[in-house]
Amino acid sequence: MRKRSLPGGSIFRLLEGMQLRTTLRNGRLVPCDTGNSLPMDVHTLSDSQMRALGMEYVAYIKEVVVDGEEAFAIHAADGTPMALTPDRDMAITAVLEHEMVPALVH
Repeated sequence: MRKRSLPGGSIFRLLEGMQLRTTLRNGRLVPCDTGNSLPMDVHTLSDSQMRALGMEYVAYIKEVVVDGEEAFAIHAADGTPMALTPDRDMAITAVLEHEMVPALVH
């Protein structure tokens, strides 16, 4: 893992060809597109890059139907169910409150 300083004092870490940025709130690493600090689409990550992120940092959010009602399931990176919420925004908020990176699954 290499560190480099970019304009503005942001520290980025390059991990297996993937650029990560350190969050200001909790110091965790989140993937970002090169050239900006926006989170990147996790669907473009390789298997080794997903493993490098660490299971405890990523939670997947998927729309599901439970007893005929639409809901949003939150799962750990290994597929372990973690929670069920009535709407997407609540699922995203729950993931962020637990200092994890939300990944929407379609």
